[in-house]
Amino acid sequence: MSLAVRAQAEELMDADDLPAPVYAAVVADLARVNTVTLAARPTLAFLDRASAGAKTLKVLDVGFGDGDMLRRIARWADKRGIAAELVGIDLNPRSEAAARAHTPAGLPIAWRTGDYADCAGEGWDVVISSLVAHHMTQAQLVAFLRFMEAEAARGWLVNDLHRHRFAHAGFPLLATLARWHPIVRHDGRLSIARSYRPDEWPPLLAAAGIADARVFRAFPFRLCVERRR
Repeated sequence: MSLAVRAQAEELMDADDLPAPVYAAVVADLARVNTVTLAARPTLAFLDRASAGAKTLKVLDVGFGDGDMLRRIARWADKRGIAAELVGIDLNPRSEAAARAHTPAGLPIAWRTGDYADCAGEGWDVVISSLVAHHMTQAQLVAFLRFMEAEAARGWLVNDLHRHRFAHAGFPLLATLARWHPIVRHDGRLSIARSYRPDEWPPLLAAAGIADARVFRAFPFRLCVERRR
């Protein structure tokens, strides 16, 4: 598969007829992928910057999947004495079922199924997403950027993959050694091929009317876009 042009093929986990137990197993393994690949680090570092001086923080996570990022954020907020109101929104109803099943009772997280646009006007401090941008068309991504810019009082972060040749070649070996679900093995490589490169972000930001966001790479193969107020 050439990486010169962003791939357009659909991922297996997005199939409408994927059984809920299979989906739950896939997103559980994706949460393990996120742990191994240090996926939470850029998001938590962004929250450290965006929450400076805050005693409360209202966070919207768009496309939460298994909910692992919000569970990490709940622990992050608790350690810092921040009263966090954490909300996850995901189009796939299977995500809500999986996240509820995998989340300990007592965490300040509300899971919702639906369109992120329905969350407009709720007074968000921060809007984040992880492994979501590469699922969107360019038009969908521009609309999402506009939403975040309008709704996030302290700032927003896109935490996604970097379309990188080494990551694309190496992921199948990592997934096989870790014995992750076959759909994760397939979709992980495709996700890398569907993701954006650094030079593809400025035109998207310009189309959304955003002039001062920061595009940066995070070890090992994450590509992030940050906007702080």
